[in-house]
Amino acid sequence: MEMKFCLACGMPLSPETVHPKTKKYCQYCADEEGKLKPREVCQAGIAEWLKSMTPDDKDADYMQRADYYLKAMPAWQ
Repeated sequence: MEMKFCLACGMPLSPETVHPKTKKYCQYCADEEGKLKPREVCQAGIAEWLKSMTPDDKDADYMQRADYYLKAMPAWQ
């Protein structure tokens, strides 16, 4: 079976993480109606995830890193 990923953030889509009203986005990137949330909201979420992965990196600009990350995702092309 082919693994699917959120087109906005790259999260693997499983029954637990996929948004119930869309099969393109995860529960974190889609609003209640299944529409893609604003880029700034997704960017802030990615920044928090990056920070949780490297909490000791006090000099990191997580919002900038998240911006670079999102530029590679199909939803933001």
